[in-house]
Amino acid sequence: MSEGVHDPLVTWRGTVSPDWVDYNGHLRDAYYGLIFSFATDAWMDQIGLDEPGRAETGHTIYTLESHQNFLLEVAVDTAVEVHTQVLGADHKRVQLFHTLLRSDNAAVLATTELMLCNIDTTGPRSAAFAPSVAALLQPMVQAHGHWPRPPQVGRSIALPTATP
Repeated sequence: MSEGVHDPLVTWRGTVSPDWVDYNGHLRDAYYGLIFSFATDAWMDQIGLDEPGRAETGHTIYTLESHQNFLLEVAVDTAVEVHTQVLGADHKRVQLFHTLLRSDNAAVLATTELMLCNIDTTGPRSAAFAPSVAALLQPMVQAHGHWPRPPQVGRSIALPTATP
């Protein structure tokens, strides 16, 4: 969906459906996950793991870990888009970061940080990226490595420890 690896990768665009909101009139947390999942699928297409690429290589991507941050409320009929940044990669894993923004003013609504793993589906087991995929992934890693790291990267969930 985007122009090139040096530009922000816009991996999903849509409008919040009435079916996606909860009793508070806000986007349900499950639908944030769905939107981010669609963005991951679109990113996979960009690195050659679209349907034909998965058939050719016998590989796919599994999510190992995710961490979402809900930053602003999202109402029904809000036009949104996801920007995707590759934070890093090794021979079989990718650390990916999605940012959900309002399309009209770029307000950051939510983020998710993902650890993904390349999987050989004949196992299934983890495996090195196919050379064709690595050739598309590595330029992203290099280009995105110069982008600022979002403040939500590496966060964990914990209550402050009380001192006696």
